[in-house]
Amino acid sequence: MKFIRIWVIGIVALACVTPSHAEMVETAPGVKVMKKTFSAPIDEQPFFGFAEKTPEQRKADADFLAAADKLGSREAVFDVAIARGWTHIARGNLSEAAKRFNQAWLLAPERSAVYHSFAVIVAARFGDLEYAEELFKIALRQPKPRQTLKADYGRLLLKTKRPAEAKTMLEAGVRDAPEFAEGWASLGLARLQTGDAAGACAAASEADKLKRSRDVMIDLFMLKRQAACQ
Repeated sequence: MKFIRIWVIGIVALACVTPSHAEMVETAPGVKVMKKTFSAPIDEQPFFGFAEKTPEQRKADADFLAAADKLGSREAVFDVAIARGWTHIARGNLSEAAKRFNQAWLLAPERSAVYHSFAVIVAARFGDLEYAEELFKIALRQPKPRQTLKADYGRLLLKTKRPAEAKTMLEAGVRDAPEFAEGWASLGLARLQTGDAAGACAAASEADKLKRSRDVMIDLFMLKRQAACQ
């Protein structure tokens, strides 16, 4: 559960958040989000930090979209940008991840993965769990969600100390992504925190069958010890 650890560190970054008013901005047709900016270059903030772009920046965006069109499918380029962003997250490079997610937003601003990905950046890098949850809620409503959306949202709910809500979301998350070991490990923790030690051990057993990162293996070891799994 590497992202959970990153989120804990990210909470410290709240002091660096640039104050903003509760102004709502349309980021896609029919989609509005709270306008929030952070202390980082605009291409490392969600939605380019809602900045007013220079003519040169607007031309760069137009050139990028034109190049995507020449490849035949903005959707295909979108998928590549999202995949590269998540590869950067796995490596702990949140700044590069955000740049790829901003490219994805230019290509298909209505897609669920944009809001899901930005939610993880907001929580992990900037420590703003409330704003991250707003973005997760939007991601749930938007088309073509990533399979791991509910599992990632469930982990956020665990961090906000709402294990019962997290458990419900994570139960759905492991149905959507049964081969996502982090989802099962998080579900185990949610079950344990809601008094279901046997269920926690069952979730840990499912996670043990899957490909796991070193961080997940450590978390599972701690979970099984706390739940007294046999």
